[in-house]
Amino acid sequence: MRTTAARRMLAVAMTTTALGLALPAFATEADEPQAVQADETTAADAGDTGAIIVTARRRSETLQSTPVAITAVNTAFLESKAAVNIGDLQGAAPGLLITQQNSGAQAANISIRGLTYADIEKSQTPTVGVLVDGVVIGTNTGQLQDAFDIAQLEVLRGPQGTLFGANTIGGVINIQRTKPTMKPGLKAEATFAKFGTFSTKILANYGNEESWGVKAWYFHNETDGFYKNVVRNVDAGWSNGENYGASLLFKPTGSGFDAQLTVAQVEQVFDPVVSNITNSSEVFCAFIPARECNRNTTTDLYTTFGDAASSNYKAPEATLEMNYDAGGVKLTSITGWRKSTEAQTQDFDGSSTDLYYVDRRQHYEQWSQELRAAGEMFDGFDYVVGGFYFKSEYDLTQWSRVFGFSPNTPPTLFDRNAQRVEGKTESYAVFGDFNWAFAEGFRLSFGGRYSHDKKELSNGFAANTLLDPDNIDLSKIALVGKGKASFNKFTPKVGIDWRPNQDVMVYASWSRGYRSGGFSPRAATAATASTPFQPETVDAYEVGVKLSAFDRKLELNLAGFVSDYKDMQQNLTVPGGPTGNQTITGNVPGGALIKGIEADGTLRVTENFRITGSIAIMDSHFRNFVTCGAYAAGPVATNACGAGLVPFNYSANRLIYAPDFTASLGAEYVAPTGFGDITTNVGWRHISPYDEQLSAASLTPTLNGSGQATLITVGGNDPRVRTTTQDLVDASMTFNFDLKDSKAYLRVFTRNLLNEKTTTHAFTVAGLWSFGMALEPRTYGVTAGFKF
Repeated sequence: MRTTAARRMLAVAMTTTALGLALPAFATEADEPQAVQADETTAADAGDTGAIIVTARRRSETLQSTPVAITAVNTAFLESKAAVNIGDLQGAAPGLLITQQNSGAQAANISIRGLTYADIEKSQTPTVGVLVDGVVIGTNTGQLQDAFDIAQLEVLRGPQGTLFGANTIGGVINIQRTKPTMKPGLKAEATFAKFGTFSTKILANYGNEESWGVKAWYFHNETDGFYKNVVRNVDAGWSNGENYGASLLFKPTGSGFDAQLTVAQVEQVFDPVVSNITNSSEVFCAFIPARECNRNTTTDLYTTFGDAASSNYKAPEATLEMNYDAGGVKLTSITGWRKSTEAQTQDFDGSSTDLYYVDRRQHYEQWSQELRAAGEMFDGFDYVVGGFYFKSEYDLTQWSRVFGFSPNTPPTLFDRNAQRVEGKTESYAVFGDFNWAFAEGFRLSFGGRYSHDKKELSNGFAANTLLDPDNIDLSKIALVGKGKASFNKFTPKVGIDWRPNQDVMVYASWSRGYRSGGFSPRAATAATASTPFQPETVDAYEVGVKLSAFDRKLELNLAGFVSDYKDMQQNLTVPGGPTGNQTITGNVPGGALIKGIEADGTLRVTENFRITGSIAIMDSHFRNFVTCGAYAAGPVATNACGAGLVPFNYSANRLIYAPDFTASLGAEYVAPTGFGDITTNVGWRHISPYDEQLSAASLTPTLNGSGQATLITVGGNDPRVRTTTQDLVDASMTFNFDLKDSKAYLRVFTRNLLNEKTTTHAFTVAGLWSFGMALEPRTYGVTAGFKF
């Protein structure tokens, strides 16, 4: 009780402090050259004030002059946290959540302003776009990027369909890696941390400053994991990852032309452990030891019981960016290619009894090409116009073992099953974005994007058949169904901003976001496999103000928004298929309404002392969320849903990954010494409880006179898929040593100092069982490195 009270007092005190400091922003300027340089006008506007340069609108602009809700993060911040991946940004930017889902490699559940879609299947597109050097990652798998060699990371909140594409309905995380410096240089470091964690990073540069430069890097990270499997008496959740590549920059002086080719590969081997949170209301509790049933979703998560599993992931990539400044117009071409191969086994029930075990083999490949032209048509009127092409192909073969059947023993309840999914996506788009300074201090921003998406998907099953997962005969997997459909959408945006002086900007905007339709990867009947779900849209209204004061020592950004979410895509359970039930993706006609207020900013108290912070207050609810589903607890009355189905009303359920309140506060102090600087960083992130799955805490049927169900009212989401309140405190101290021609540094750090324990992802499976994944507990470590 004392601990809980102390944490609440700490949260209140730090929130009050943040408000008293006018909610300073999270963005900080880099201590090294930024990846994106401003044009001459922007550079002049930035002056020597330390203004942040961002490319949120495919232009180089200062953060405070961009009429978009955006947070910028640079290398220094990520290094101060000893961040492993971008998930360490969770709660730092207003309304931003990034959690890991280890059902897939580098798989992320990303939510901005309550908009998310937590699914790892390759046919399901994200709601938040993650771009690396201008190339979009087409699936949730691969989005959890390593926090390595990042020059700047920009979080754009709200729909960004005009410039970034159809599947950025919630926002964009725009990652820019460092460019080759075109001169000799080396940076190397090693980190040792709790849970047997070791990592090493090497970044080397070489070149001729007048024409070319090359950069090469290597990043290795391994850990024993923070789970303990008490059945096998081993650490669990281990991982071993490599990230390596090279980049060549060709930039002849005075030519107006540059080209950069980057090739890289990520390799990961890890233990996709899950924790069993099944309770007595679910079937699996009857088959597992009593100690493994009815566990809590905090401290119990870190003790596991499941069988050994592993995931192998390889993802090569290549990016070619070319720019040509023709004087009045700048031409840009970005060509991107990514491929991934996955082989993952996983004990999804998480118990010591072999109840549900899967083996997933996947291949994915994508190509993208963007062409842009940017310039000024006349004084006060600038533009960005272009075209975009995207194509992907993927396949999944999943082998499932249910209730522990193996070839040497008779089946207990079910035999082995195999599923085969093959899909294609092809997209075209043209876009334009324009700024018109039509009067003194006033600017009109407008634009739009026309998108055409074509989707194909086929599903096949082999039920009750003995199949070797290492050598599956695809001829034994019978085609259940396939579908092909096209979707078209025009997504406009219009906004206006007013700058009465250089220190104040007020803006308002309306934009429409769009996420394309598709087909259900888990459909198990011909009818559901061939029926597409439709696109979803959001109309986003936003007003904001950006303020600077005291010679830009204080910068404050405020925004209020309303998001009108329509035809949202959600997973639904309906009858059919080899196991009796199937999961399909459908549209919710009523949609949802999300409203919020955000603030972020920065206060430079002195030259050596800076305070940053953010806050987001959000209200969200479904509207008329009634959908058809399977109900096996009693007879169902004839209704519009069809045989065996009944309307389910989810209107009282909470949206997932949509916390009501998030806040952050950070302080950085640089103390000069005789040998170099000592930099101290302390940060706090507060995240109120949020749900991680649409599920059912209870079901209340409405019966007709014959005792048949006519409507099922869902009593909110299952409480096991709700996180606890999180107060995440991180701290570090870095000792910088100025040597003759180089610098060395030693950093000690801790993450999650208060040792918060909760889920990062939790899921219940149709009354059968439930599982979850745990937040990293308190950790600490030391980093040593040098650079020249």
